Amino acid sequence: MEILKVEHLTKTYGEGNNMVKALDDVSFSVEKGDFVAIIGPSGSGKSTLLHILGGVDQPTSGTVYMDGADVYAQNDEKLAIFRRRQVGLIYQFYNLIPVLNVTENMTLPVLMDGREVSGERLTELTETLGLKGRENHLPNQLSGGQQQRVSIGRALMNAPAVVLADEPTGNLDSKNSQEIISLLKESNKKYNQTLILITHDENIALQANRILSIEDGKIVRDEVVRK
Repeated sequence: MEILKVEHLTKTYGEGNNMVKALDDVSFSVEKGDFVAIIGPSGSGKSTLLHILGGVDQPTSGTVYMDGADVYAQNDEKLAIFRRRQVGLIYQFYNLIPVLNVTENMTLPVLMDGREVSGERLTELTETLGLKGRENHLPNQLSGGQQQRVSIGRALMNAPAVVLADEPTGNLDSKNSQEIISLLKESNKKYNQTLILITHDENIALQANRILSIEDGKIVRDEVVRK
């Protein structure tokens, strides 16, 4: 079942001689529950693509369909709801709120959405992410790996259909990196979530089901690694 479809996506910055084409006529689709890695050199358009998929940055032209709905045909209010409920974003720099503890950071998207926090889901995620006993810790009381686990918990709290991870292991050592990838893969399988992950690490990319390679804003390779 197809959950995401991208058609002729283009993103440009600037005008005239100063125009830069970050994405150039990109088209692909992703099946529900798939794990797709996106690789490519710096400046190739990977992060731009991820931000457009997540409803954060509008394309210059082209269409993004999520569950059959045109993401950018929605008004700003509906687009904000889409970002909160349909996608979970994980960044390289954890983007935690310094004055909020682990539980507060993880539940912030639910509360901002005006919904009630599920105590059962919070407990399950806290235990799965290895954060039990640290619920009241502030970000500066946690290691880098623990902070990234909190950011994953925040992204998963709303049970999004699609998880978008932008270099989630970029600031971590190899042990923590593999633990984070294992957690994301576990969530991908357990909740049948679609996982799209940007990485510079080919060893991480090879753990995905499929690898998209981007160069100069174009997809130059689309390879199925495993079914």
